[in-house]
Amino acid sequence: MKAVALTRASVRLLVALAVAVVAVLSTGVPRAAATTGISAVAEALRRGPVYVDPAASAQLSPAEAAALSRRIKDADKPLFVAVLPAGYPTRNLFTDLRTATGITGAYAVRLGDRFDARADASVLSRTAVRNLVTSVQGEDAKTQLTDFTDRALANMGGSAPASWGGTGAGGTGSTTALITTGAVLVAGGVGAYALVRRGRSRRVAEQRAALEKLRVVVDEDITAFGEELDRLDFHPAEAGADDAMRADYERTLDAYEQAKQYMADARRPEDVRAVTEALEDGRFSLAQLAARREGRPLPERRPHVLRP
Repeated sequence: MKAVALTRASVRLLVALAVAVVAVLSTGVPRAAATTGISAVAEALRRGPVYVDPAASAQLSPAEAAALSRRIKDADKPLFVAVLPAGYPTRNLFTDLRTATGITGAYAVRLGDRFDARADASVLSRTAVRNLVTSVQGEDAKTQLTDFTDRALANMGGSAPASWGGTGAGGTGSTTALITTGAVLVAGGVGAYALVRRGRSRRVAEQRAALEKLRVVVDEDITAFGEELDRLDFHPAEAGADDAMRADYERTLDAYEQAKQYMADARRPEDVRAVTEALEDGRFSLAQLAARREGRPLPERRPHVLRP
C-alpha cells in the first residue's frame, strides 16, 4: 500500500515538475503560427527537409513524410520539399520561399495536384531541374515526391544545412526512474531555455550570412536593371514623347530607386522580397515604355502562378 502511495506521489511530483518546465519554456519558445504563411513554411524547412501543410495532409501521411525526410537527411543534400494545398498563394512562391529560408539548395513544391521545383545553380542546373520535374509529372503525391527526391539526390550538389537535427526516443521505468526523470526535466528546462537563447543568436547569425550572400546577387540585378534603363536612352522632352511614356519612365525610375533603398535597408533574407518586387515592377514599366516608343502592342503582365 505504501509502495502504491509512493508511486502515486511520485507521478504527481513528476507531473508538477513537467508543468513547471512547460510554464518556464512557454515564455521563451515561440509558438507555431496559426497560419502557414511563407515564413512558417520556411521556418519548418530550416528545421527539416519536408513540410506538409495541415490542409494538405491527405496528400502525404506523417509516416510517408518522415520516410522522405530520412531519405534526404541520409543523403546529406540541401533538398527542401513542401506539400501545400491547392489554394495556397502562388505569387513569387519560389522566390519568397528561397529568400525566407535563406539556404542554398533545391526547392520542390507539390501544390494540390501540381508540382514544380527550383534550385540554386550551384546545386542543380536549370535544365536538370526542368528535366527532373518533367519526369515525374502525372504521378500521385507519394510516388512523385519519392521519385523526384531520389533522382534529385543522385544529381545535385551541396550539403544539408546544420540546422537539420535528429530526434530521440524515451521510455518508462520504476518509481525511482520517475523521480530521476522529474529532476532531469527541471534541469533540462533550465538548459533548454539557455539553448533557446543560443539558438536565436545562431539563427540571427545564419540570417545575416544568408542576407550577405543574397546581397551580392541582388546588387548585380539592380545594376543590370540600371544598365537596361541607360540603354533605352529615353528623354522626357524628346520628340514624340507623350504623357504615357513619361509616366512609364517615372515609374521605372521610382522602382530603380526603391530597389536600391530597400536593399540598403534589408536586415533579413525576407526583406529582399521588396527588392525583387520593385525590380519586377520597374522592368514591366520599362517594357511598356519601350513598346509605346516603338509603336508595338503593350506587353501584358503575366500572372504569378506555379507552372503545372
